Amino acid sequence: MAERVRSIVIVGGGTAGWMTAAAMARVLGRDYATITLVESDAIGTVGVGEATIPQMGTFNRLLGIEEGEFIRRTKGSFKLGIEFVDWGALGRRYFHPFGKYGIDMEGVSFHAFWQRLAHEPQFADIDAFSLMASAARANRFMPPVDAGNSPLSGIAYAYHLDAGLYALYLREIAEGLGVKRVEGRIVDVERDSESGHIAAVALDSGARVTGELFIDCSGFSGLLIGKALGVPYIDWSTHLPCNRAVAVPCASAPGPLTPYTRSTARSAGWQWRIPLQHRTGNGMVYCSDYIGDDEAAATLLANLDGEALADPRFLRFTTGHRERFWEGNCVSIGLSSGFMEPLESTSIWMIQTGIARLLSNFPDTGFAEAERARYNRLMIEESEFIRDFLVLHYHATERDDSPFWNYCRTMPIPERLAEKMRVFESSGRCFREHDELFNDTSWFAVMVGQGMRWNRHDPVVEMISEAETRDRLAHIAGAVRASVDYMPDHGDYIRKACAAA
Repeated sequence: MAERVRSIVIVGGGTAGWMTAAAMARVLGRDYATITLVESDAIGTVGVGEATIPQMGTFNRLLGIEEGEFIRRTKGSFKLGIEFVDWGALGRRYFHPFGKYGIDMEGVSFHAFWQRLAHEPQFADIDAFSLMASAARANRFMPPVDAGNSPLSGIAYAYHLDAGLYALYLREIAEGLGVKRVEGRIVDVERDSESGHIAAVALDSGARVTGELFIDCSGFSGLLIGKALGVPYIDWSTHLPCNRAVAVPCASAPGPLTPYTRSTARSAGWQWRIPLQHRTGNGMVYCSDYIGDDEAAATLLANLDGEALADPRFLRFTTGHRERFWEGNCVSIGLSSGFMEPLESTSIWMIQTGIARLLSNFPDTGFAEAERARYNRLMIEESEFIRDFLVLHYHATERDDSPFWNYCRTMPIPERLAEKMRVFESSGRCFREHDELFNDTSWFAVMVGQGMRWNRHDPVVEMISEAETRDRLAHIAGAVRASVDYMPDHGDYIRKACAAA
């Protein structure tokens, strides 16, 4: 008869391993099961996920992490969205903000009313109706306050962080909650001869770590889910052809500390810029079919804000996911389960949602097929929804200046994305599918930003006269401007509230 799981083994540390360990320990408590994390100091971690989305705040609150302490410990900064440069066309830039544009009216999304008047010069700038986009442009930041109907009540934000420091902070929390860390490199994975489940991992020291539930956080190697259990990998390179990254930190630029991530499209990929308190994180994601490693590194190094603080570090990856995220008594979380480039800062979110869904479908020692099947379906759907959103950035472009962009502009795309694009081009409408991560505002921001046009606006907005719509939009833009003027400088806010030592 199946009993509750009493021993959990997490293979791999880094952000994925220690997020999993801390959350399991917090939710399950000390007496439910032993939690052991196995990692080797000799094996490096992949620390490219330094930008996040607002949902990360929920995870930190689950662990009881105070925001100011979190920012200090990770030498982080705040993030109001992402600026995209040269994506839709060379010389064009746009902002994908957190939060909403304006306010919805009569049950219709605000952006539909804006589309009705977007041709008028005083309303042409969609950023004027987003506090997050306007504040980012002015390098302003503050958390939301209780200000009634003011935009200041609805400030949405995320974080930039040093992923290595975050992992160390989480380790401290997890160990304080009773998680045991075992140092060692895994040299063998032992499986039960009858069930095929993982029974133990053997270390180079000769020690064995046994368990009932194993969580694979071993990164790209997929030590348990891939190498031991042989779960196939679904390759999405046709839709997302980039397969390399090179990363390097640099000294912070003089001037304001910007409260946003920047993504700049290059001839065969794109470059990220993530401002922290002590440095700037940089990297280039690219496709090796169109550019070599040396040229990619040279492009990155030529476009830094300041002096490089380390040698370039190269990563190889294949965009996609495991055919099954949960196999037998093994759940893969983080890079072992799949990879999607950090274009919209979803790497840590995939860890977070993997943990949350495992806890809500937590098994007993029977590891029933029903729970495993549901978990796998949800994680695959989540991956596909994010994939489609990322593909939009590459496909909806006017760029024809390089073979890479010619491929992206003309490549086959998933049908669900094709439908979204057809609907937007027809009526300007955007929809959020079921529980997908990115809402209609995010889809709208990227579609408009990439240069997509609509043939007609949503006819339902004509329930409000054009004159009244004009007055309402002018009022909203004025409220956004006043709110930006009220907000402090981002760097000043950090210096006063949460500066790192």
